[in-house]
Amino acid sequence: MTQPAPIAPRLYVDSADVTRVSRLLAAGVVHGVTTNPTILERGGRRAAEIPELYARWVGEGAREVFFQTWGGDAASFLRNAEGIRTLGDRVAVKVPATAEGFAAASALVRDGATVLVTAVYSVAQALACASIGVQYIAPYLGRLRDAGVDGDALIPQMQDVCAGSPANVLAASLRSAADIVSLRLSGVPYFTAAPDVIDEVLFHEVSDSSAAEFDAAMVRLGA
Repeated sequence: MTQPAPIAPRLYVDSADVTRVSRLLAAGVVHGVTTNPTILERGGRRAAEIPELYARWVGEGAREVFFQTWGGDAASFLRNAEGIRTLGDRVAVKVPATAEGFAAASALVRDGATVLVTAVYSVAQALACASIGVQYIAPYLGRLRDAGVDGDALIPQMQDVCAGSPANVLAASLRSAADIVSLRLSGVPYFTAAPDVIDEVLFHEVSDSSAAEFDAAMVRLGA
């Protein structure tokens, strides 16, 4: 088994539900926020609200906020990425893992942007990401499984081919706390998940019952 990489793990929340995102940021348990157009749409948000979301989440403590560029061709990806980059120094640009997306990602890296290549589904694509110097690679564990692919084996291989480069896997489409733990034990450093999954990471029923017992004891002690 691949040993865990010597990189401190990070959790991100993958959502545009501002109430739940704000709660997790306030608790200080996530490094930042990841979004994509589907997530924004699901959260009832419009493109015009992106600057407001960025300002809100940074104000609430997010150290990184990810928004995805769009357009289908490299020129459009780059043009729309410029608007994202003007939001502030904590923004990261997501680019899809297409031929046009790789061209745009390479140009953005050369221009000093923080870049995540998203929807990475092969080790070869991860190798290409590492070779152009992007900071993050986002494979989707749940979708890989849905397609009949052993994502639990494939994603650690993606992290392995990043060795010696600036790139690291930021695993997405994680459907349980167990998914996160398993990938971490295989060397994956970064994870983004829906609020329900982050809550699952933080919860254990015995921890809650123990805390209740401690509080009850303090009441008996006259606190």
